[in-house]
Amino acid sequence: MPCKILDNLGYQSKVVDNGHEAVDFVKTNFVDLVILNMIMEPSISGIETYRLIKKVNPNQKAIITNGYFESEDVMMAQGLGAGSFLKKLYMILDIGISVKEELEK
Repeated sequence: MPCKILDNLGYQSKVVDNGHEAVDFVKTNFVDLVILNMIMEPSISGIETYRLIKKVNPNQKAIITNGYFESEDVMMAQGLGAGSFLKKLYMILDIGISVKEELEK
């Protein structure tokens, strides 16, 4: 769903199926921003995905999403440099503002 929203806002987006694919994608493609879900079962978690992405690109910008609440993993990801936290179900305005703010940092 974030891809459709981002596309409608004029951004180019790409979705991958799991954390391992996200890391592989970042290894071979420049990415302005990643949007990570904290829970990506049965794959690696969002925090582990972000840790691995940061090894590939230490300056990688990210936004964190979760369907529940701002967990310890969210705070750890933000400690690694991730930007805002969006609780699902977010509105187009929420994601638009978060993406714009993170890209402008």
